[in-house]
Amino acid sequence: MPSGSVPPGSGLKSVRRSPRLSPQAASEKQKGRGGDLQEVKRRGKMERSREEQQEEELSSRLKTLDLCSRSGTGLVYSEIFTRHQNLWDLSHAESPDRVTSIMSELRRQELLGLCVTVEPREATEEELLLAHRKHYVDAMKATQTMTQAELQSLSDRYDSVYLHPESFQVSAMAVGSVLQLVDRVLTSELRNGFAVIRPPGHHAQADQPNGFCMFNNVAIAARYAQKRHAVSRVLIVDWDVHHGQGIQYLFQEDPSVLYFSVHRYEGGSFWPHLPESDCSFVGSGRAEGRNINLPWNKTGMSDADYITAFQQVLLPVACEFQPQLVLVAAGFDAAAGDPKGQMCVSPQCFHILTHMLMGLAEGRLVLALEGGYDLQATAEAVAACVRALLGGACPPLSPPTAPSDSALQSISQTVSALYPHWASLQVLAGPGAEGRVTRAAANHRSPALASINTSVARTTGLVYDEKMMEHVNLWDRHHPEQPQRIFKIFSRHQQLGLVDRCHRIPARLATEEELALCHSLQHIKQMKATAEMKPRDLHKLGNEFTSIFLSNQSFQCAQLAAGSCFSAVDSILTGQVSNAVAIVRPPGHHAEKDAPCGFCLFNTAALTARYAQKNSHDPQLRVLILDWDVHHGNGTQHMFEDADSVLYISLHRYDKGTFFPFSEDAAPDRVGVAKGAGYNVNVAWSGGRMGDSDYLAAFHHVVMPIATEFNPDLVLVSAGFDAARGDPLGGYNVTPEGYAHLTHMLMSLAGGRILIILEGGYNLTSISDSMAMCTGVLLGDPPPSLVMPLPPPHHYAVAAIGEVIRQHAPYWRSLRIDIPESVRAAVLTPKHRGKRSSQGRKSNKAPLPAAGEEVSTTEHSLEQLMQGLASLDIHQTPPLVKGDIKSESGNSQSAERMQPQNVTVAAPQSDQAGAGPEKGEEPSVGAEPVMGAGAGPSEGAEPAAEGACGWSKPQVSLELTCSAEMGGDTLYVVDPLPWCPHLDAVKPLPHSGIDVFQPCGDCGSDAENWICLTCYQVCCGRYVNEHMVTHGAVMEHPMVLSFADLSVWCYLCESYIHHQVLFEAKNAAHLAKFGEEVPPWS
Repeated sequence: MPSGSVPPGSGLKSVRRSPRLSPQAASEKQKGRGGDLQEVKRRGKMERSREEQQEEELSSRLKTLDLCSRSGTGLVYSEIFTRHQNLWDLSHAESPDRVTSIMSELRRQELLGLCVTVEPREATEEELLLAHRKHYVDAMKATQTMTQAELQSLSDRYDSVYLHPESFQVSAMAVGSVLQLVDRVLTSELRNGFAVIRPPGHHAQADQPNGFCMFNNVAIAARYAQKRHAVSRVLIVDWDVHHGQGIQYLFQEDPSVLYFSVHRYEGGSFWPHLPESDCSFVGSGRAEGRNINLPWNKTGMSDADYITAFQQVLLPVACEFQPQLVLVAAGFDAAAGDPKGQMCVSPQCFHILTHMLMGLAEGRLVLALEGGYDLQATAEAVAACVRALLGGACPPLSPPTAPSDSALQSISQTVSALYPHWASLQVLAGPGAEGRVTRAAANHRSPALASINTSVARTTGLVYDEKMMEHVNLWDRHHPEQPQRIFKIFSRHQQLGLVDRCHRIPARLATEEELALCHSLQHIKQMKATAEMKPRDLHKLGNEFTSIFLSNQSFQCAQLAAGSCFSAVDSILTGQVSNAVAIVRPPGHHAEKDAPCGFCLFNTAALTARYAQKNSHDPQLRVLILDWDVHHGNGTQHMFEDADSVLYISLHRYDKGTFFPFSEDAAPDRVGVAKGAGYNVNVAWSGGRMGDSDYLAAFHHVVMPIATEFNPDLVLVSAGFDAARGDPLGGYNVTPEGYAHLTHMLMSLAGGRILIILEGGYNLTSISDSMAMCTGVLLGDPPPSLVMPLPPPHHYAVAAIGEVIRQHAPYWRSLRIDIPESVRAAVLTPKHRGKRSSQGRKSNKAPLPAAGEEVSTTEHSLEQLMQGLASLDIHQTPPLVKGDIKSESGNSQSAERMQPQNVTVAAPQSDQAGAGPEKGEEPSVGAEPVMGAGAGPSEGAEPAAEGACGWSKPQVSLELTCSAEMGGDTLYVVDPLPWCPHLDAVKPLPHSGIDVFQPCGDCGSDAENWICLTCYQVCCGRYVNEHMVTHGAVMEHPMVLSFADLSVWCYLCESYIHHQVLFEAKNAAHLAKFGEEVPPWS
């Protein structure tokens, strides 16, 4: 963002630094100001204001967490459900024994007492009419007085129906029971619930019973939620082995209800024998794409088939749809042993499917019993679902963990039918690989460790020791890898009540023998020697490596970081805790076998993996290391690239090798070597600013399918939060809520045994919020809703994911989703992220590039430039001689030298991010040579060193000159935050609007004024009499707008902000200054 003015309270050194006076300016302003003491008081008041606002925000979140902890799982049942039975065929499969056997199993597994009992009630006639016609309801009501002969005669008119004198009352009670749960879940009295009811309902149609069903329980519940609770989006998931055509008929033209059915079909030869049960029926009119049929064309479908269907189809679409309530037509006739379904789905799979759905709609989930005719199999499957609803850890899966060819064909056909309607599915492209899997067969045994515990009493461990703060940079107190990182994260956990909910695990030092599991003795010896070195020698040694600083306490802190993770994984493997978080530093994933790198001394996650394999006495213990740090974990990859017992998956910013660690080893084609081929997965982002939708797409279509097929015994997360929104190094936009959803998905693996290990992340607010969200999810809190509307995956993300799939489909069957070229070609303008008008309509669309396809040179160059600017730490200096860029090496070397490049940027007219030109003028901005991650090589230029993670000490000055309305004044390029936690301080415009020519209210100056966006008082800026600095401190109003260039500064974030909330004020100021409005928000 070009900015023609200095923020009120900004120093000279950096647009990112705190608003403080320079020494020279301070001496000039000493007179009449109270000197340094007053300045200190102001800063202190600003700090207190920051803390108070954070505490208020935290208090609100804490209330939400308390609500979650108070909520329970409702269970509704009544003896009345045994009264509906077939009087002329007592051996009928849909018998009262179905519900009594379920209740017996819930008692046997001691689950009944953990549920909240909900009393059933009869649905009213008005409620039944939400889905059925009055003449039909009246006809069913009349059956209460019929004789057996009349009942049998009437039943014979319908397909697979029997009626009893009490059938109407029992069916009305079944409907009312589901409505009872819906009421309590939507009012947060309960978190979720299960209705043990009969008769089933999903085949019932508006004017007739069908397939053992009288009233459509789940369909009525959906309409009831919409009418009674103003719910606008409902997801209905139907995993009964028979297609729920009754639900489909009721909602096939309704875009507010998304219906997903996975069922046995066999080309229409299986009941209900309907062509509309096929995948080609996707809804009609405005609801086109809202009806999803996934038909199985063979029997014997396994857990892996169902889980792959959820991962590749249901979850991506559901996340895009963002339901407010999830209803499940929970039939269990797909369970192994059921005589009707003839499928092979285990209770463990039903547990995992339920867990997956608990990540939607903030956990508002209601299951209602449908079919299921093997009494024991149905009872065990229901118990598994109830255990999941209660928060029990997901059980491990038994082989096979790869989907079958028939399942992949069905999934591919369903995705192809839905492809034009859902951007989340357009990530998939191209023919899948064929033939046998080429990787070495992994040892897919079922884990037999003592710690596998799916009991409802789930415990989360937490390890933290403030001694790790003693690792400090003696020469740069502004270094981003600062000690306060772990302190702020732990404090946020305390404030949210998370520490009290966790089991504290004591930290310990890793031994040198343990460090040798991954590191050379020479490296260990060299790091150990730093404890006795003098500062000069420490500085010299640090400069020998890439982005490393050392102090006398660094070795012990790194030992503590590794040893803390060892303690945590011991607690997990022995069953003392179900999962854990490790708030540790220094980070680890860049550290190589024989050298520190990128702020990392020892590779904590790699060491923990080897330690777990050694201490479990199973060298083939399967470990998944999931690395979502924005930087590629080069050290971790190198340590395991030839191993098949460790699956390493990294999602990182790559920018075609120009982002730290500047290595082609981070590319997607690096899949591992020897027997490790296929076990190294690099999701390498190049271009774009990735956010929640991009990371979710990668998880749905790459991470979770591969991880499920790998079937790990332990999951380690290298949890760097520098891809988080607001991080100064990553430049990405993943939200705390996004991290919560990623964590929830990972919890379906390895029996829920997950250790989250802190890596990078340098915005103290975002890392604290993000890691706290992850811990809350481990504790059982449902992931909060994502930002709505969730944008489609960025087209660069689509290309990156497509390339990963292409590289790894030969190794993993679950990636082999085949979308015909004709289907992809028919989607001429894919829904990738483009500009939006104020009404949200997209414009400026361009076709998605195929995987690996280059975009146009102009677009690519601009994208590279913007990425380069995003990675720079730019500060303001006196103007340089034109063409002169100075950069000195800091305390680190880069793995790959970056080269300067000359660029010219045409400034857009009337950009709301800054002051636009007068009407009719066409400004041009000439940029000095730019060095950064986005710059390409320039032959013959002097290379410039850059530190790890795209960071270096503020040394690079970048100056833009402008011939626009401001008369050629110098403009400085900054990277505004797309969001900040203080936007709620922005209040509506006053009726008088904004007068950009108004003088300072304190001193009358009109030299450089700012307006407070809370009270709309006008004050002068930092270089006049700094009355706005004083106003912000005293009134605790952090958001201010510059009359010079219309930029917005947040005192508490110490950064420029560019967000839609600010658009109204910027537009009003632009209108007052230039006589015209800015273009609509995009």
